[in-house]
Amino acid sequence: MTEVKHYSVLLQESIDGLLASDGANNGVFVDGTFGRGGHSRALLARLGESSKLIGFDKDPEAVAMGEALQKEDSRFTMVHSSFADMKAQLSDLGFEQIDGVLLDLGVSSPQLDEADRGFSFMKDGPLDMRMDNSQGQTAAEWIAEAETSEIATVLKEYGEERFGKRIAAAIVEAREEKPITRTLELSEIVTAANPKWEKTKHPATRAFQGIRIFINRELDDLSSTLGDVVQLLKPSGRIAVISFHSLEDRIVKRFFREQSRGKDLPMSIPVTESMLDKKLKILGKPFKASEAELEENIRSRSAVMRIAERL
Repeated sequence: MTEVKHYSVLLQESIDGLLASDGANNGVFVDGTFGRGGHSRALLARLGESSKLIGFDKDPEAVAMGEALQKEDSRFTMVHSSFADMKAQLSDLGFEQIDGVLLDLGVSSPQLDEADRGFSFMKDGPLDMRMDNSQGQTAAEWIAEAETSEIATVLKEYGEERFGKRIAAAIVEAREEKPITRTLELSEIVTAANPKWEKTKHPATRAFQGIRIFINRELDDLSSTLGDVVQLLKPSGRIAVISFHSLEDRIVKRFFREQSRGKDLPMSIPVTESMLDKKLKILGKPFKASEAELEENIRSRSAVMRIAERL
């Protein structure tokens, strides 16, 4: 397997935003998407000796790297699990409340660049797309049995592909000739069925995004996790979320806004601040990658980070 360099997006900004400005960086923190450990290592470099950092990841390759870090630094614990299971996993480890959570969403550069993982529409590999490739249904297995309408819905809702129905019909027609088991096979089918290509995107981009999000339950996991994090965070604890497309960012933005406004009470009754039961305070405006970062890593161009603090 070829070693692929991983670039940690918004690295300094995310660590600065997650930690308290007073420098009191002792506590229990979570890296919900360990990846290749860039954010975790940077966080450990800033945390005090009595702190704990728990890393989560579904990817067995990421977990192996996390276990190596665990041997290097006793403050770090690696968990092979989705961040959607964070609350239960932390409870098993003896942590009922935490001081900060970082979520760096989406697929990592090594996953994209390693053809065998099946995420790339540019490199030929098995049509897998599972972040945890040790369990669950592959993209090829789903495509082999899904109804045309289901494929179209996934492409439209998760990939924001306006030609979802047309592309879904082409996929079903092609699989009747022979099973679709390779990434480039699917990429070619989608490309041929896409009648209008976007200038800055490969014509299979949205379809691959939609299928990947569906296979990995990415949006469902994000929504449930945000609710759990609010319960887990101590007062003044922070959550930083890095999103890479509008669907993720919309969920985070809406959740932060709702939790910062509090309960939706009738206008006809007098309301006190305590009655609103606000849970979060939004910290500043969304962050985007600097020009310097974009020069090093063009994939950072779509990244948006939002930070909130528990009240």
